[in-house]
Amino acid sequence: MLRSIFTLGVIALAATSNAALAQQGGQPPAKAPQLALALEAAQAALAACAKDGVKGAASVVDSAGALRLLLTADGAGSDQAEISRKKAATAVALKAVTSEVADEMEKDPAFKAKIEADKTLFPRPGGLLLMVGNDMIGAIGFSGASRLNGVPGGVRDEACAKAGLEKVKARLQ
Repeated sequence: MLRSIFTLGVIALAATSNAALAQQGGQPPAKAPQLALALEAAQAALAACAKDGVKGAASVVDSAGALRLLLTADGAGSDQAEISRKKAATAVALKAVTSEVADEMEKDPAFKAKIEADKTLFPRPGGLLLMVGNDMIGAIGFSGASRLNGVPGGVRDEACAKAGLEKVKARLQ
């Protein structure tokens, strides 16, 4: 009995040591904007679009694409939250503004096929990178605007995300 308890203790110690070593040698933690700034950016994006009657959603993700913050306006469509998250995560995954990705897809059929093959990506305008110097620390995505006066919804989404980014850009660390 004592021997089996000792053996279990050794196994538990080895498992704990391996987990600790894996954490030390694994990926560095994702970079992210401070939560207060992420909240401020999302609120500014929602407010910018609300002026035009848009009820949308704003998401902020970290540098690994993990959701950090999500805000939806009262009355926003149920799918807008997920779309805003996907736009932000796509910007991070491709390290590019999503409208630039969409433009490149129009010019390059091979690139378009590659992007469309990856079902985790949502290459529609509305996702912007959050940068500190040359370091990407995450992205903001917005969804909810529809075409108005000939301006596509995605272009309007990007303008709302940009309002959020501009609100906090100088204070990102």
